[in-house]
Amino acid sequence: MNSLRNFLKAGHSPTLLAAFVYFTYCCGVWVSNGAMAPFIKESLNLSPAQIGLMLSVPIFAGALMRFPLGILAQYIGRKNATLVEMGGIALALLYGYFFVETYNDLLAMGVLLGIAGASFGVALSLGSGSFPARYKGLAMGLVGAGNVGTSIAALLAPQLAQAWGWKSVYGIAAVGLLLPVLVMIFLAREPDDVDKHASFREHIACLFEKDGWAFSIIYAITFGGFIGLTSFLPSYYYDQFGVSKVQAGQLTMLAAFMGAALRIFGGWISDHWGGINTLTAVLVIVTVTLLLCGLAGGSLVLTTLLMMLCFAALGAGNGALFQLVPLRWPLTTAVAGSMIGEIGALGGGLVPNAMGLSKQYTGTYFWGFALFAVLSLAVLGMMRVMQIRWTRTWAEKGGRARSA
Repeated sequence: MNSLRNFLKAGHSPTLLAAFVYFTYCCGVWVSNGAMAPFIKESLNLSPAQIGLMLSVPIFAGALMRFPLGILAQYIGRKNATLVEMGGIALALLYGYFFVETYNDLLAMGVLLGIAGASFGVALSLGSGSFPARYKGLAMGLVGAGNVGTSIAALLAPQLAQAWGWKSVYGIAAVGLLLPVLVMIFLAREPDDVDKHASFREHIACLFEKDGWAFSIIYAITFGGFIGLTSFLPSYYYDQFGVSKVQAGQLTMLAAFMGAALRIFGGWISDHWGGINTLTAVLVIVTVTLLLCGLAGGSLVLTTLLMMLCFAALGAGNGALFQLVPLRWPLTTAVAGSMIGEIGALGGGLVPNAMGLSKQYTGTYFWGFALFAVLSLAVLGMMRVMQIRWTRTWAEKGGRARSA
């Protein structure tokens, strides 16, 4: 209890709360098409490959929009950038409610939903900006737990779609936008942790460093796997096990909630044990559980338990990675986080495409799981090589923060 009290006193807690609410909402909107995929598939008579493409578009679009939003935040402030972004989300949701009718319209809507997916780097930087280095891992973990928005969407969107039609979910989400807007306006304040006199070149220096790309590749597994699987699981449960559309959302919610909740733990344990050590354990668990999920396609119970374990590891990995980001780029965390989020989140777009193509052309989802498991193992090998230099330059052994 004392540790929590000390943590809350060390920074500006209302801003942390505002960043969490904002990120939670954005995550839910970002994966809303995935949560409603069984309804959309039935309504438009889509093939597995078409579903995979539809689910990948918001992920790719959100990834590509993250870095520009991070740059904007450097010049107008992170709080102002979130308000600009939420204005764009409102327009996107209104387009979905009034104009989406065909598959091509749905793909265009996916691009617009990417606006919500751009929130990550700015949300984490805003929430952790007023906390000292020793608490940034936990602060980023708490904001990053806004990933719980994906589980909320998986739980509520199918029920709303069943009651009022899937297009109505866009309209309901537009009304719900009022909550994060009001919270951001009245609770958040702009942190003062950025050197406002730094040049543009200094702000984007991480783009020209190996570490930036290494972090992005790791993030492609941890967050890319999380968001990609969250988007695809409702379709997977519905097609593979014949459960109802609402039940598919509920099962997805269990896994997504584990990923969101364990993000906090990942940030906390990384502050104490080290982000590198945590990521090592994460990538091993992800590799094993994905392979087992591919082999357990006949058992709903076993698949659900394995998915929950896999998502728990992915969530902890997300927290661990962003414990390391402010250690490596202490003055440009917003831009570094946005760049890593942009490149890394692209990995999430590969997941629904790989799963859909695997099912359509081989008759099984196994090869989609196997591909991502092999990539996870390869990334583990890369990180273990690079961490030798990391612990000699900017981090303590295992990936802990260096003492002042």
